[in-house]
Amino acid sequence: MNYTMGWFSTGRDEAARELLQAVYENISSGVIPGRIGYVFCNRRPGETLESDRFIELAKMLDVKVIFLSSSEFDPHLRLASTEIWRAKYHEEVMNRVQKYGAEVIVLAGYMLIVSPEMCRRYTMINLHPARPGGPKGTWQEVIWQLIENRGSETGAMMHLVTSELDAGPPLTYCTFPIRGGIFNPFWDDLESKLAEKSMAEIIADEREENPLFKEIRRQGVRREVPLIIFTLKALAEGRLTVTEGKVVNEKGEEIGAVLLNNEIKGYLRKMALE
Repeated sequence: MNYTMGWFSTGRDEAARELLQAVYENISSGVIPGRIGYVFCNRRPGETLESDRFIELAKMLDVKVIFLSSSEFDPHLRLASTEIWRAKYHEEVMNRVQKYGAEVIVLAGYMLIVSPEMCRRYTMINLHPARPGGPKGTWQEVIWQLIENRGSETGAMMHLVTSELDAGPPLTYCTFPIRGGIFNPFWDDLESKLAEKSMAEIIADEREENPLFKEIRRQGVRREVPLIIFTLKALAEGRLTVTEGKVVNEKGEEIGAVLLNNEIKGYLRKMALE
């Protein structure tokens, strides 16, 4: 239990709590040989109901909680210069978390872009809802790009956080098809709509309620938790390490991203049986 993780989250929804709970349970059961050293939240107690629930969960799990409200931190500077504000805010964040120590910081629903200095000082990893080489942007943007480009496959990856947004090297990833099987009726529905509307009109009218969009999102979300769990397991066991911004194996050899489809399929089968 020596491998220590820091956990950054805005705690804005139920998914943030479910992710923290799932990782904690897999630590407790011995799947991940490590510990969550602290949780950092960029909302203070009393700021929102959802973040309060997240903070209370962390306390219930007996994890140290550190917070600093980003919305209340020097708002005049934020209006004047977002970059300067970001650097100043995260300098204070680093001052608050540094004494707790962590081999890696997991950004798990952390809704801020971290400062370049924090990227240099800490090893941080983040989830991106696309496979390596896939679309960039928010999960909504990723899914609509896949649909517009008539994609056949997507996935998710855990990547190193760098000063260039969503451009750090991937550590692990998973993939799944978005053609065939249960997806066919949704593609057929989209094509029938395209006979009457443009893609831009469909996006504007339906947004996240489009049936194909919703199914791609559903299939992605159910893989995100096991992807994070098995990434942290590999890091805690020393099978993966980040050294000088590069991903290396236990022999110190630089490697590409590790595909975790088999581990994730096994996890999903087990969860279906429980």
